Amino acid sequence: MSSDRWRLDGQLALVTGGSAGIGRAVARELLGFGARVLIAARDGNGLDAVRLELEEAFPEGEVRTFPADVADGEQRRELLDWVEDLGDGLHILVNNAGGNLTKPANDYDEDEWRGIFEVNLFSAFELSRCAFPLLTKHPSSCIVNVGSVSGVTHVRSGAPYGMSKAALHQMTRNLAVEWAEDGVRVNSVAPWYIRTRRTSGKLADPDYLDEVLLRTPLGRIGEPEEVAAAVAFLCLPAASYVTGECIAVDGGFLRYGF
Repeated sequence: MSSDRWRLDGQLALVTGGSAGIGRAVARELLGFGARVLIAARDGNGLDAVRLELEEAFPEGEVRTFPADVADGEQRRELLDWVEDLGDGLHILVNNAGGNLTKPANDYDEDEWRGIFEVNLFSAFELSRCAFPLLTKHPSSCIVNVGSVSGVTHVRSGAPYGMSKAALHQMTRNLAVEWAEDGVRVNSVAPWYIRTRRTSGKLADPDYLDEVLLRTPLGRIGEPEEVAAAVAFLCLPAASYVTGECIAVDGGFLRYGF
């Protein structure tokens, strides 16, 4: 069995929302498999810190950063122009940027719920479409969308978040079928609670944490690296016959029974 099936040497990967949490872990994982990694995020200082950290961890690796809010159309175009100017197309796109604002459905302002869709769904759709010419410069390439179990079932989060993630999973299926003939695989992952800065507030409530763990067969909160491992697998040549799929990284949450 060729070890090349489990490597990404020389492949160019773009990870959005990569300055912290899951995106940061994904960038690190892909570097570990030999990919050259481009990281985009709104937080320029966070990007600088991640770049320095990864350069120290992988002195032979290649990591570059670009500050951009992918929910903004002009900044998306600037990001993809930068990638195109590198001259090697793109092998991997990880649509990880996302956000949430939890409220009862009737309490959202229109700008608030539309903003959730902009960053969680529309940015991923537009980035995928704009990256398509770069991805098809290679015989095989892939997109991985970071969805959520909120897009599969209700998890007490705000309705717009769950709606946007459900649509992201459907987008994954549609693009996988439409772009298969072009050599572009499209998959997604659906995390449950993962230990990140964004979830730290809710998980600090011991009663709420107990409720979460009672619904999680593995009995613990997931780590960003565990999501990153699933993302990386979907990018590997070893996953070359996998497209249109969603891998739940949820400790068994979606399979919970009574």
